[in-house]
Amino acid sequence: MSPTLAYRARPGALLFTLTTLLLLLGAAAPSFGHGVDEGTRDFLSQASGLLIGPFLYIGAKHMVTGYDHLLFLFGVMFLLVRSRDVLTYVTLFTLGHSTTLLLGVLAGLSLNAYLVDAVIGLSVLYKGFDNLSGFPALGLPRPEPKLMVALFGLVHGFGLATKLQDFELPREHLFGNLLAFNVGVEIGQLLALGVILMLLNLWRRHRSFAGAALLTNTLLMTAGVVLIGLQLGGYYFS
Repeated sequence: MSPTLAYRARPGALLFTLTTLLLLLGAAAPSFGHGVDEGTRDFLSQASGLLIGPFLYIGAKHMVTGYDHLLFLFGVMFLLVRSRDVLTYVTLFTLGHSTTLLLGVLAGLSLNAYLVDAVIGLSVLYKGFDNLSGFPALGLPRPEPKLMVALFGLVHGFGLATKLQDFELPREHLFGNLLAFNVGVEIGQLLALGVILMLLNLWRRHRSFAGAALLTNTLLMTAGVVLIGLQLGGYYFS
């Protein structure tokens, strides 16, 4: 990555950035991040037997409507140009996410969902800050980005595992259904990443890209702060 950012924004870049973030947020509004919408909640509460297709579907649906995931991945992809880097970072995030999702549910591990989701909000704040070279700007060592993506992948997966445990999923065929759900999540992630990368690649060809880098990542940091505030508010007032 080469975070060479120009600290100047143009109206066209502002419009593109706001539209992209609003699309990411708006597409997921019904499910509220790692939350589970009513239809999925009903399905999970009544599920029985091995249901590969339905679990594949709700896994993919969760990913493409989970704006905290999408915001973090958008930040991760923002400065990645080479295909090898994209593949590396996506693989690290996927491994982390899949590990805690599967182990968390199978082993019955969970923490307060608000606190886990606050850390997920922190991942969004971190990525925007990192993209702006915030650590060296403050005289701080930059955390290894690959390690951070893998660690936050663990947190994102654990957040979903915590939410899934709110439902009494039948133990029979649990591994099969959970594996199908996880595969669905990864399919959804690939679809979402495809759209994000296509938009970013198109945007990079436009002269507004460099000028809007500061604005885009500042908005990303703001979204992270909002997510943290909402989750901590939910923790203290629920």
